[in-house]
Amino acid sequence: MSSSKVTKGIGLALITALISGFSNFINKIAVSLVNPPLVFTAVKNAYVGLLIIGLLLITLKWKKLKTLTPREAGYLFLIGIIGGSLPFYLFFQGLSQIPAISGAMIHKTLFIWVALLAVPLLKEKILRLQVLAVVLLFLANFVIGGLVPFRFSQGAWFVLAATMLWAVENILAKKILPTVDPDIVVAARMGIGSLILLGASAVLAPKALFQSFFMTKEQWFWMGITVVLLLGYVMTWYRALKLAPATVVAAVLVSATLITNILSAIFVTHAWTLDMGVQSFLTILAIGIFYVLAKREKPNKNAALS
Repeated sequence: MSSSKVTKGIGLALITALISGFSNFINKIAVSLVNPPLVFTAVKNAYVGLLIIGLLLITLKWKKLKTLTPREAGYLFLIGIIGGSLPFYLFFQGLSQIPAISGAMIHKTLFIWVALLAVPLLKEKILRLQVLAVVLLFLANFVIGGLVPFRFSQGAWFVLAATMLWAVENILAKKILPTVDPDIVVAARMGIGSLILLGASAVLAPKALFQSFFMTKEQWFWMGITVVLLLGYVMTWYRALKLAPATVVAAVLVSATLITNILSAIFVTHAWTLDMGVQSFLTILAIGIFYVLAKREKPNKNAALS
């Protein structure tokens, strides 16, 4: 994998983190207007699925579906289940039972699970400086979150299970992205996943699901923003995974918290604290390390995924 591809992948991962940071902030507003969270997620994902399928039709990329091998089709189906449906249900069910800060800290361990899977399954190498960068990112989020009371309740296990499933999705996507167009992977993730989520909503919250088709102008406005952000997130994220190691992409995404905190400081608290300054410094330093290491990496002509 050439250094130019990796640096481009890191750039796309940073864009994904930026979008994620905005999404975390906007979702706090939108989810309060469209309840319960399962229905909100199902409807939002369904609209993203429709948009990406429309994109495939317009660009004629749908024709590439004919060239998929049974192995690739199987991976896409697994991505739809493991990445696009089940973890969303587990994540929001878990968040409804534990403090938000506990859920956020658990979710921030995603890069750890990705690394544990990527090293043996993708043969990715983790350099000492990359470990340092990951530690800096974790410390950056710890500065904001602090040491909070924590115990492994059912809700915590749900969030952890969702995080580990998303880690598996990273590995599955990385396996097929060298040969499958990222937009097709996105379509599988959002299309299959949203169908399962809509089915779950129809069983668990049928009234709320029905009401989601008759939202107010304010609800449609915020839903529309979250749909656009999610579409941008998945499209940039899969492209980043295609170009850069999964461990690097997962680590860079941790910086999304910084964006969310900056937005909160501007629009909510109207204050910039010392903790936020420390977090910003540590995050920028960590991303700088990843970028410098990517620039130094020598092209490897034999780097191919099995």
